[in-house]
Amino acid sequence: MHELAFLLQNPPDAETLRRIFMWIIPIMLVFYLITVAVVMIPCWFVLKKAGFSPWLSLLCILPSLGTLVLLYVLAFAQWKVVPAPQVGWAPQPAIPPPYPPQPPLPPKA
Repeated sequence: MHELAFLLQNPPDAETLRRIFMWIIPIMLVFYLITVAVVMIPCWFVLKKAGFSPWLSLLCILPSLGTLVLLYVLAFAQWKVVPAPQVGWAPQPAIPPPYPPQPPLPPKA
């Protein structure tokens, strides 16, 4: 924090800039890895459910171009899944006669 105040008051020297960048670079790397994981994990499951190789989710490592390519692959490819049955009323099948056939009942007197 003192480096930031020092940077705002005086022109920065090379040592101050080096120390600032030594903190910024690892923080940006961690932020990038978290962002890639947040996008890659759902893509892995969507690709698996769509019938594609889940390894295509590695395209998310290239955030803008790779994810855009993956989105177009998912949008315009033929998915290899069976469509879900339509929910609605279906007529009940007729009850089959018992097997073996039973003799008819005698008439009541």
